[in-house]
Amino acid sequence: MMEKIIFLVDMQSFYASVEKVRDSSLQNKPVVVAGDPERRSGIVLAACPLAKKFGITTAETLGSAKLKCPEVAVVRPHMQLYIDVSIQISLIMEQFTDLVEPFSIDEQFMDVTGSQALFGDQFEIAKRVQAKILNDTGIYARVGIGPNKILAKMACDNFAKKNKDGIFRLDKNNIDQLWKLPIGNMFGVGNKMTKHLNNMGIFKIGGLANFPLEILKKRFGVNGEVLWQTANGIDYSPVSIKTHNQQKAVGHHMTLPRDYKNLKEIKVVLLELCTEVARRCRSKGYMGATVSCGVRGANFDYPTGFHRQTTLPVATNYDMDIFNAAFKLFRQSWDHEPIRSIGVSLSKLEPSTNHQIDLFDNYLKKESLNAAFDTIWNKYGRTALYRASSLTNAGQASERAVKIGGHYK
Repeated sequence: MMEKIIFLVDMQSFYASVEKVRDSSLQNKPVVVAGDPERRSGIVLAACPLAKKFGITTAETLGSAKLKCPEVAVVRPHMQLYIDVSIQISLIMEQFTDLVEPFSIDEQFMDVTGSQALFGDQFEIAKRVQAKILNDTGIYARVGIGPNKILAKMACDNFAKKNKDGIFRLDKNNIDQLWKLPIGNMFGVGNKMTKHLNNMGIFKIGGLANFPLEILKKRFGVNGEVLWQTANGIDYSPVSIKTHNQQKAVGHHMTLPRDYKNLKEIKVVLLELCTEVARRCRSKGYMGATVSCGVRGANFDYPTGFHRQTTLPVATNYDMDIFNAAFKLFRQSWDHEPIRSIGVSLSKLEPSTNHQIDLFDNYLKKESLNAAFDTIWNKYGRTALYRASSLTNAGQASERAVKIGGHYK
């Protein structure tokens, strides 16, 4: 059986690279893409290689980045543009194979096992993919290669990104290079897990790969075996174009422009979030039975907040059903301290075309209302119709309607 050849193609400093293509005057300047400090979203989303040389990193505050590099150019994100470019890159990859699986907005897997007769060996294909993406979009891509997805991902993250050619293959013949790296470099190991593993005397990826599996399973359960398999480069999951066909949940979360302190204001935003979750559920053809509500407190020195969920008797995609459940969760769990962010999600999804109904609930009226709302929104936009409460100072519906993922389109 022919060994698989899997690519993980990663776009270098994706948001910042797109901005440099969009505005050529930024080409030779240190650039960061960051949110709006006035709305408390002044976080670095991406930094170009020139900015990184000053020590600027993703997820640090904009103020901190400016201290490191006062002359850094700050660009507001253009999320719709990034989505469009990401789709364009997917189409480029599909010229080399029909097996392309998005991993994130700037990373995609490719299975090129069957493409070698057409485009050359794996390294030739990687070079061609790089060249085509650079020529068509102006974005430089790095390619990790492996016999499976996990090795391709770690080849890209740990080696291809630091390789002058931007291409690296990782397999059983050179996995010892991976094993020499700190355990925190392994995919799936964050800061907390690094501390846990360090406390067990595991400091290198190789230490985890050769650690007794039964002890790991006893300590971490199923995740212990996943960690061990990752360290040993074992991954049986195929590159699949259907990975994202079935969603597990639909949610919406927002960082508030100021601290919200009273229940009346919070209720406005919560209702807006539930309305948006319900609308998105309907647009995707889903209903859901489990409602979740999460809050983060405003005090960073003494973090507060909660995440609670409840399951409804029957699935729904009606905003008031979701709101009533979420508001009840909020009132039961809120400590009456100011909040900085809030989110709502609907899970345990099922197709809306075939679902159980509640005989004691007027579901036909709800469906009629949903249909009326969606018709107006689809034709005239999200700001064409919203509740009067959204016109108060607490409302965020009109501001959020012009954003994608919390950032301006």
